[in-house]
Amino acid sequence: MQMSDVIADMLTRIRNANSAKHETVDIPASNLKKSIAEILLTEGYIKSYQIIEDGKQGIIRVTLKYEGKQRVLRGLRRVSKPGLRIYSSCEDMPKVMNGLGIAIVSTSKGIMTDRQARAAHVGGEVLAFVW
Repeated sequence: MQMSDVIADMLTRIRNANSAKHETVDIPASNLKKSIAEILLTEGYIKSYQIIEDGKQGIIRVTLKYEGKQRVLRGLRRVSKPGLRIYSSCEDMPKVMNGLGIAIVSTSKGIMTDRQARAAHVGGEVLAFVW
């Protein structure tokens, strides 16, 4: 069965593993998902990720981050869905929790955070909110 929204599937897998306090979660790989995992790593929401080659599509193994028993990743929400795309210019880029969280944006210059998109003066599709 073909999945219609692979980003929502990735975010749901991470959200479920985080709420169950699992150490790692496996996600089918794609270049878009690798970019999102890279952003989560650089922003400090996950501990690490690695690409596992299985001869087919590949797997992204995400290692979740905890501070003691507290979760570092508080929330993930898909914004732009296949049925309703949400676009934003650089001036109207949304701030997540007044700057405490990040918005992941797909721009013409690649996948980046809302802060990077404002700095590069590019708009794009708002993929997800992370806090």
